[in-house]
Amino acid sequence: MNWQMRCYTKKVFFGDFIFDVLPDVYEPAEDSFLIAENLVVNAGESVLDMGTGCGILGIVAAKKASMVLAVDINPHAIRCARKNAKSNKVEDKMFFLLGDLFSPIKVNVKFNLITFNAPYLPSEPCESETWVGRAWAGGINGREVIDRFVCDAAKYLGKNGRILLLQSTLADVRRTLNLLQASGLEADTLLKLDLPFFETLVLIEAKKP
Repeated sequence: MNWQMRCYTKKVFFGDFIFDVLPDVYEPAEDSFLIAENLVVNAGESVLDMGTGCGILGIVAAKKASMVLAVDINPHAIRCARKNAKSNKVEDKMFFLLGDLFSPIKVNVKFNLITFNAPYLPSEPCESETWVGRAWAGGINGREVIDRFVCDAAKYLGKNGRILLLQSTLADVRRTLNLLQASGLEADTLLKLDLPFFETLVLIEAKKP
């Protein structure tokens, strides 16, 4: 089993970090790197890395954060992220929870920063039947997970807390901004990255006054 795992594990590099990505875990791509390259964490902050995958965002954040909570619905992702936290020497700052979005987190827990590379691509129901599919498949309009996230996220932000949310223009960016603003947050587009086939990745930043 260990031999098979080594054969099928991919390695992803970001700066000085090295990440092993197991077969049933989403492999970081342009979307993950866009957030990672623009991830500003102040010393002593607490971070929630939603949909942690292989742990790339949480592990990068943990270099400066005092604590990072990594959450994923995929048990293989939790195992993978935990392994990568150890190999990148930040395991003492990271905690891991298996669950669907905010469901495993107590409501009274607040964070300075929440990151989420959301499942944002329009998809058919069958496309979310695999663990990797769940990482990108956002339902018929791409908003199945995004809508649930933005309606609850503000409750988990401390004063002056902020959200970094990555999605695609295929999933109605304006609706995301409107929902975040309706939750009492100041939200705007931070960066855009044009991709082939009429799609643009959008990094949204939302702040709690």
